[in-house]
Amino acid sequence: MQPEPLIEQTEPVIEQSTSAVAIEAPEPIQRRLMRPHTIASFAIAIAIIILVVKRLNINLSAVWDNISRANPWYFGAAVIVYYLTFIVRTYRWRYMLNQAGISRENGYDVPGIPGLFEIMMLSWFANCVVPAKLGDGYRCYLLKRDAGAPASATLGTILAERITDLSVLFIAMTTAGAVAFHGNLPSRVQQTVMIGGGLLVFGFAVLIALFFAREHVQRLVPDRFVRHYHDFHDAVFACLRQPAIPIMISVGIWMADGFRLYLVARSLGADLTITLTIFVALMSALLTTLPITPAGLGVVEAAVVVVLKLVDVHADLASSIAILDRVIGYWSLIAFGLLLYLHRMRREVRLAQVA
Repeated sequence: MQPEPLIEQTEPVIEQSTSAVAIEAPEPIQRRLMRPHTIASFAIAIAIIILVVKRLNINLSAVWDNISRANPWYFGAAVIVYYLTFIVRTYRWRYMLNQAGISRENGYDVPGIPGLFEIMMLSWFANCVVPAKLGDGYRCYLLKRDAGAPASATLGTILAERITDLSVLFIAMTTAGAVAFHGNLPSRVQQTVMIGGGLLVFGFAVLIALFFAREHVQRLVPDRFVRHYHDFHDAVFACLRQPAIPIMISVGIWMADGFRLYLVARSLGADLTITLTIFVALMSALLTTLPITPAGLGVVEAAVVVVLKLVDVHADLASSIAILDRVIGYWSLIAFGLLLYLHRMRREVRLAQVA
C-alpha cells in the first residue's frame, strides 16, 4: 500500500466546510520513477555530468582521493547544519499554516512539529526523485490526509513560502556575488543572476495578478473550483500580510546553507571565503528550481564546478566540493526520505489491518 501522502492565533481565512474537499491520491512515487519523462530527466543529468568531466578534464581518481581524505568533523558539522534548517523550515511552515487558519483551534488535526517535519522531508524526497517540483503537491496531499486541511489553502502557504524564500535568496545571492567577485560579476555568474531575477519577476507578477485581478480570475474558474480558488488566494495573502517572521527565518536558512558549503570546503582543505560559499550555495538552491532534472541533478554540480574554477579552484578540488556537498543536499535526502517513506507505508498498512 502506498503511504498517504509559534505562534499567535490569527483570524482564520478558510471555512471549516472546506476540510471536506476531496483530493485524489498522487501517483505512487515508485510508479513515477518509471515514467519516460522521469527516466529522461535522469539521463539528461548523467549526460551533463559526463560532459563536464570531459570538457574540464576532471581526474576522477584525484576527486576520489580528495573525498576519501575529507575531514569527518567538518563534514559532520555540515550535515548537522543542513538538517537543522529543515527543523526551522518546519516551524516556519506551521506558522504559515496558522496564519492561513489551518490549525487545531479551527478544527484541523494538524500534526505537531515531528509530524510536519516528516511531511516536509517526504516532499523534499519526492522532489529529489521526480522532476518539476512535484513534491509540493505531495506535501499538500499528505497534510490533507493527516489533518483534513484543504489542499488549495495548503498550496497557498507553500506558494507564500516559495515567494519569501526566492526574494531573500535573490537579494542575498546578488549581494554575496557582488562582494565575492568585487562588483565585477563574470558572464556565467550574471546568467544565474538573470535566472533568479526572471523567476522573481514571474513570482511577483503572479502575486500582483492574484491581488488586483481576483474577481476577473474568479470568473475564469469553473464553479466547482471557485471555493478552492478562494482558499488558495486567501491563504497566500494571509501568509504574506505579516512577512517579518518568515523573512527573518528565510535569511537564517540561506545563511546556514552558505555556512554548510563553507564547512564542506573546509573539510577538503579549500580556503573559500564565506561570501563566496553563500553565493555558490544560493546559486545551487536557485538551480534546483529548474524543472530539467530532479532537484537540479547534474545542473547544480556542473554550475558549482564552473563557478569555483572562476576563482582559481582546481577542477578536481571543485568537483570534490560539488560532489560532497550534494551527498548532503541530495543523496542523503534520498536515503533519509526513503526510510521515512517506507516507515509511513508500514504504518499505513498496520492501520489498515486494524481497521
